[in-house]
Amino acid sequence: MRLTFVLCLLAAQAVFGQKITWQEGKRLTWDNFKSPVSKKKNPDVAAYTHCGWEFYSVKSSDPKAPVTMTIKTVFHEEKSWKDAKRMDDYILLHEQKHFDIAELFVRKFRKAVAEKIKNSGDYNKYFKAIYDGISDEYKNFQMAYDRETRHGIDKEKQSEYNDSIAEQLDNLKSYQAFEIPQ
Repeated sequence: MRLTFVLCLLAAQAVFGQKITWQEGKRLTWDNFKSPVSKKKNPDVAAYTHCGWEFYSVKSSDPKAPVTMTIKTVFHEEKSWKDAKRMDDYILLHEQKHFDIAELFVRKFRKAVAEKIKNSGDYNKYFKAIYDGISDEYKNFQMAYDRETRHGIDKEKQSEYNDSIAEQLDNLKSYQAFEIPQ
């Protein structure tokens, strides 16, 4: 039985690939981008960062019972790619900012959950709306980031975003912990 479980874990890791959890000061490297190049949608893109968040919660059927939630930012190596002919530190920084944006919105997500959800009843009532709102805001921000920086080509706009993202992450530093206390 134990051998089967270990084999299933190894198979799952091979199928789902490696995930990197966002950490302060830890930066992506080009070695983290392991997927084959995919330029079907936009042939001008030099790299693609597949990142987002994972969360899980433990709640009760008792609406007054506390909820435990963990939310973290992840980068999927096996779904992220780079054009080896166009790799440079500047493009890598642009891709890092996509990952940082994901962390920024995870912190906003944690903050909203911490402020609104105190028990299982609150979770049932508010969680979906919080998730949907933050998710939509996140997607729109990621698209605006690429559009306004022209995928990092506009160095002035890229610099503005770099500063803004760093400032917002700092402003939400108290929501850096994975687990949301109740």
